[in-house]
Amino acid sequence: MIARRPSMIERLTDAARRKALQSLKGWTKVRGRDAIAKTYLFRDFNEAFGFMSRVALAAEKSDHHPEWFNVYNKVEVTLTTHDANGVSERDIRLAQFMDRIAGRAGRAK
Repeated sequence: MIARRPSMIERLTDAARRKALQSLKGWTKVRGRDAIAKTYLFRDFNEAFGFMSRVALAAEKSDHHPEWFNVYNKVEVTLTTHDANGVSERDIRLAQFMDRIAGRAGRAK
C-alpha cells in the first residue's frame, strides 16, 4: 500500500472566502457545507457539453474536480476541496476559469 502524503492544501478562512466570493459573479456559499456553487445556462446541450469538456480537461490537469450536474442547457456546479475539508484557493481558481470560458454564453441562473 502506498502512503499518501499529508495534504498541503489549506481551507480558506471565513474572511478570505467572503472576499473571494465578492469577486466571483453568481457564485454563492452552499448552505450547510463549506462549498460554493453556481448554475450556468447555455443556449443548448452542445454548448453546455462543450463547456463541461473544457472544464474537465483543466480539472484533470490540476487534479481538482468539480461536483456537477447537467440537464440539457443547464450545468450546476459545486466546488469544494475535499482534502482541505472546505473551500480552498483551488476552488477559487477553478471558478474563475469556469467563468472565463463560459463567457456570455454561460449566463448565471
